[in-house]
Amino acid sequence: MTLVALHTILREGREADYDVAHARIPDELMEAHRRAGIRDWRIWRSGRNCFHLVECDDFAAAVALLDQDPANERWQAFIGDYVDHLEPGPTGEPALPLIWRMHDQEAG
Repeated sequence: MTLVALHTILREGREADYDVAHARIPDELMEAHRRAGIRDWRIWRSGRNCFHLVECDDFAAAVALLDQDPANERWQAFIGDYVDHLEPGPTGEPALPLIWRMHDQEAG
């Protein structure tokens, strides 16, 4: 299993609407995520900054499958009104690099 952290920035004034939109995402999108190998997706928000933690089998493969899924296309068209942009990581990749993990230090 892979853990991927993402950082998105919301459009000014759309924070509360974004929260409401995520109270329950469409069932067809949940099914698309499962088919793509996504096991869990958590989102935390601080102001306009959203931090996502995605648990999946293979993130690149999941994104490739979702990019072709009609349920995800509909969701992206809808949620795009709320999201300004995905903040790239330091190497230009969408994911944030893991810097430290307590469990790894304890195991070493």
